[in-house]
Amino acid sequence: MFDYSTTTAAIVEQAKTREDALPIRNEKCRSKFFFQPHPTPKVFLFFHGFTAGPYQFEPLGEALFRSGYNVLAPLQPGHGIAGDWDGDNPPPLPEDPQVYLKFVQEWFQQAKLLGEQVIIGGYSTGGILAAWLAFKYPEQIYRTLLFAPYLSGNNLLVDWLVETLPFYYEWLNKDNPGNFGYKGFRIPAARIFLDMGQEILERTKHIPTTPMLIISSEKDGATNRHEHQELFESVLKYQPKSWYHCFDKELDIPHTMMTEAEGNHYLDQLINLAKTYVESDLTWAEVQEKGLPL
Repeated sequence: MFDYSTTTAAIVEQAKTREDALPIRNEKCRSKFFFQPHPTPKVFLFFHGFTAGPYQFEPLGEALFRSGYNVLAPLQPGHGIAGDWDGDNPPPLPEDPQVYLKFVQEWFQQAKLLGEQVIIGGYSTGGILAAWLAFKYPEQIYRTLLFAPYLSGNNLLVDWLVETLPFYYEWLNKDNPGNFGYKGFRIPAARIFLDMGQEILERTKHIPTTPMLIISSEKDGATNRHEHQELFESVLKYQPKSWYHCFDKELDIPHTMMTEAEGNHYLDQLINLAKTYVESDLTWAEVQEKGLPL
């Protein structure tokens, strides 16, 4: 028989044991769980960005927990591992997409046990993983939240490099005090997300998925917000309860929009938008008609 308390305790303990054995790079990189003492009407499963860690979903996770929901933000394979990583010794990020797809499906099966409606979400490359799950299990997922999804980059040269060259690359903002993940990576480890992003963009034109909230920023220099809009328009044809929002340039919200430490000084707006969406039953047409301040 299913026992909720035993299940949640096992999820926490298994993640701790696995991450202790890595060893973990930084305590911020550990999986984040916010569990109520009972199953909840909604349960959220979030996937962090490339080379980063679950710390990116700590603020949103805490806010959703305070609203009475269960939240899981697991550490992805190959991420958050302590080591002296550089170009000669790059971090052990997977270069086979099946590693990630197996991972997200396993966590989805666990999340389903903890609430009535499962909502999945992801930031950047984590948004690609969430979108993939939304295609795989559209009947079992209530909503999908995509924060600056990495469908492709905002720089044609960088996209070309990701597609063609197998070298090591360091992030330009690697010394950001809000970054607790890796400072660099081997290009093939990122290429799989570029390929998946383009596949998702094409599939949404022909195949229904879940209702989605897609969030962009005009100051995002890493992703292509025009493709975010294209994705939204394709999803909207099948799911009228999908929403889209792009933060104004004046707010200066960067690609790393999930925490204040990484540069989003209007994080409360992102959190309020996500909460409003998952608790609303309005279609996009009704949102526009009512003139709601998104």
